[in-house]
Amino acid sequence: MSTANTLTNLIPTIYTALDVVSRELTGFIPAVSRDSKYERAAIGQTVRSHVAPAATAGDITPAVTPPDDGEQTIGNIDLAITKARRVPIRWQGEESLQMNSEGGPGRDNILQDQFAQAFRTLANEVEQDLGGLYVNASRAIVPDSTTLFSAGLDDAANARKVLVDNGAPTSELNCVIDTTTGAAMRSLGQLNSVNQAGDEDLLRQGVLGDIFDFKFRESAGVQTPAIGTEADATVNASAYSIGDTALTLAAVGTGTVLAGDIVSIVGDANYYMNKTLIAAVSGGALTLNNPGLMAAIAGSASPAISLRASGSRSMAFARSAIVLATRAPALPKEGDMAVDRTMVMDPRSGLVFEIAKYLQYRQVQFEVSIAWGVKVAKEEHVVVLAGA
Repeated sequence: MSTANTLTNLIPTIYTALDVVSRELTGFIPAVSRDSKYERAAIGQTVRSHVAPAATAGDITPAVTPPDDGEQTIGNIDLAITKARRVPIRWQGEESLQMNSEGGPGRDNILQDQFAQAFRTLANEVEQDLGGLYVNASRAIVPDSTTLFSAGLDDAANARKVLVDNGAPTSELNCVIDTTTGAAMRSLGQLNSVNQAGDEDLLRQGVLGDIFDFKFRESAGVQTPAIGTEADATVNASAYSIGDTALTLAAVGTGTVLAGDIVSIVGDANYYMNKTLIAAVSGGALTLNNPGLMAAIAGSASPAISLRASGSRSMAFARSAIVLATRAPALPKEGDMAVDRTMVMDPRSGLVFEIAKYLQYRQVQFEVSIAWGVKVAKEEHVVVLAGA
C-alpha cells in the first residue's frame, strides 16, 4: 500500500459501490425532506432546516405591471443530530499483494464490495430511524380487508383522505410500505392489467408508481413494533372536544399503552396514535398526536378503548412533513490522523458520506461515516397504514 493510492484514485470504486446501494430498498430516504450538507456536526448539536410554506394561487388580471407580491415567510425547524456512525475497512500490505497477484480477484474489486456494504449498513440505519417516526403520525388507517391492499386500493384512498382532511399538500405525497404490502399491491389485477393501470410499469418493470397522488416506495425500514398490554381500559367521565390531545383514563383496567400504539375508542371510527408511554392504564392519560380527537366525547360516556394488534407500520406523508438532516461527523479543530478524506453524495438518496483514509503500520484503514438526525415537522401530514 503506497501513499500514492489516494482517495481521488478510488472515487470510481466508491461511486460504483454507491450506485449499487442507492437502488436497494431505502424508500424513506428519498421520500422525505433532506438537509444534507458538507458541514460537520457533533452528536446532540442542533441544526436548523428550512421548511417552505404552502403556495397560494391568485387570479390573473392584466395590468401595466405585474402584481407586487410573491414574498413568502420561509419557516424552519430545529432538530438534533442524534447519531454519528462509522464503518471501518482495513487492508494489510500482504493481503493487497495476494489479491492483486495473477489470477486474483484484485483488491479494488473486493474494496468496491466492502464500500457497498458500508454504505448499505449506514443507509439501513438511517432508514430504520425514519421508519421509527410512525410514532408521530396523526392517525392510522386499518386494512379495508384482512390485510393492506388485499382486495383493492381502498387503503390508499383512505390514507389520502386522512391527509387531505388534515390539510396536507397533495403535490408531493409519498407512501412507504413494507415488502409484504408491496407483494399484495403487485398482485392486484387492476395494477397488472395495462388497460386498467394506464401503463405497463408494474407489469413489465415492477415499478410501484403513482396512485391517488402517492409515490409508492418499498422499504426494509418499515417497523413492526410490539404493542402494549392494555385490557378493559376506558376514558374517564369527563367531556372531551374535537381537537383535544389529552384524554384521561378512568381508574379501571390493566396493562400498558406504548408510544406509537394505535388506539381506537368505542363510538369513534378513527384510529389514533398514542404519543407517550402509559405504564399503567388505570388513571393514566392518552396523549394523541395532532390534530387530536376527531369526534367529541360526551361527559359521563366513558367509552372503552382498545389497541390495534401488532403489525407493520407503513407510512403515508407529505414530503415536507418529515425532515432528515445529515452532516459529516465532528472533528477536533486540529484534525486527526487521517492522511486523506473526501465527501461523496449518493445522487439518488441525497445522503452525504465521509470517506477517510488512515495510514497505519504496513496496513491502511478506510472509514465510511455519517451523522444524522430525523424529525416529524408536521404530525398532521403523516398517517400510518396498519398492517396485519
